[in-house]
Amino acid sequence: MQRQPGIAQTGQPAVPHHPPAIRGRAGLIGGLAALSGILFGLDTGVMSGALDLIAQEFILSDLQRESIVAIMLLGAALGVLAAAWLSHTWGRKRTLVLTAGLFVIGPLMCAEASSFGMLLFARLLLGVATGATTFTTPLYIAEIADSGRRGAMILGYQLMISCGLLAAFVSDGLFSYFGVWRWMLGIVGFPGLVFMMGVMFLPPSPRWLLAQGRERDARRVLIELRGLPRLVMAERNAIMARLAARKDGIGNFMNDPNCRRAMWLAVGLQVAQQFSGINAVLYYAPYIIGLVGYSHYMQVWGPVGVGVINLLSTCVATFWVDRIGRRPMLIGGFAVMALAMAGQAMILAGGVPPMPGLRLLMGVCMLVFVAAFAFSAGPLAWLLCAEILPLRGREFGMACSTCANWIANMVVSATFLTGLEVLGAGRVLWVYAALNATFMLMVALRVPETRGMTLEQIEAELMRGTKLRALGCNASPEKRQT
Repeated sequence: MQRQPGIAQTGQPAVPHHPPAIRGRAGLIGGLAALSGILFGLDTGVMSGALDLIAQEFILSDLQRESIVAIMLLGAALGVLAAAWLSHTWGRKRTLVLTAGLFVIGPLMCAEASSFGMLLFARLLLGVATGATTFTTPLYIAEIADSGRRGAMILGYQLMISCGLLAAFVSDGLFSYFGVWRWMLGIVGFPGLVFMMGVMFLPPSPRWLLAQGRERDARRVLIELRGLPRLVMAERNAIMARLAARKDGIGNFMNDPNCRRAMWLAVGLQVAQQFSGINAVLYYAPYIIGLVGYSHYMQVWGPVGVGVINLLSTCVATFWVDRIGRRPMLIGGFAVMALAMAGQAMILAGGVPPMPGLRLLMGVCMLVFVAAFAFSAGPLAWLLCAEILPLRGREFGMACSTCANWIANMVVSATFLTGLEVLGAGRVLWVYAALNATFMLMVALRVPETRGMTLEQIEAELMRGTKLRALGCNASPEKRQT
């Protein structure tokens, strides 16, 4: 018997093949939302080149240098909590518009800072914007994308972060010749203005509209995204079934063990992403390059190589994520990161490498580490968190996991320089190597393969009590789109 398009033989909605024009429209909308990733990348990477210049002007200690980095991360954690409430109450789109406004104000305040305290406040405000967008953007993209392209669209956000990082490193290199750190920080306001204008044209999330009882508006957005009425009805019915079955946020977490285990896995993935040591490399790349014995020229332009490798590897991940799956990429990525960190630890065990060949090998290990991160933990932690959290508790779960990401980021960034001074570079890097090996085992034992499953199918299996590792293992080809 011929199966009706869009409906699986099991009775659950299958992933439809949408007309090219509809797929293009959904991709354009997701791409516009993902532009916030450029701002995230710019604000993260720009401090790498500006930090030494700021320290010279304000005569800062190592602790104060760490605080300039860490204060933004504290603001990001606060921004996540604020965005969780705003995205639930105001909607994903309005939260993105507000966030875009902060991306304009924050950089301009950084550029005009006349004291160390004023700069800290501006960085805190910018951190709020960054944290809010890291919560809202993956959530919004996951709720407008179809399952066959959800992985690539969410990883498009990570790709934009990589583009922003590279742009920040290049601009730092150029502005460093003039010693103008204020321009390094302030120029981020211009793409913030462009993003603010573009995000106003985004449609609201159809899942959020249905949760608010605005069915007519939700149907209009779904028709815009999916095209065919029968596909719209199938998706609408699946969303409503999940909404009717679940209570809101914290109630799920406190009372439903299935929601709790999904949330703790999401938190674990975000902590693993940060404790891999990636932001010790990104924030302090010039310092590490100088520590190895490279010249000032390499300290200025070496981070650009890090940004290029990060961007290229993210492009590869975006292409392969919906082809080979999340688990193999994560397991392989953490294994390579552990080996790359171990290599750097052995090179630095005796202090500054005396031979040029060892310095070159140190640089290669650093680039391999960045490439492995950008191919695996960097984008896939965000993707899996957006996929595995149940619909009704998604805002709460995303808030907890994203807040954990920024707190872990803050811990790494606020202790790295101190750790190098107290323990030595070799021991610190051995710790990160061991952590990455541990995270590889965590993924192998706990992380499911969600490739090609709809959010509703993932949630249905989760709520039936299926083990996390086994989610999707019994899905038939009709239930997955490859």
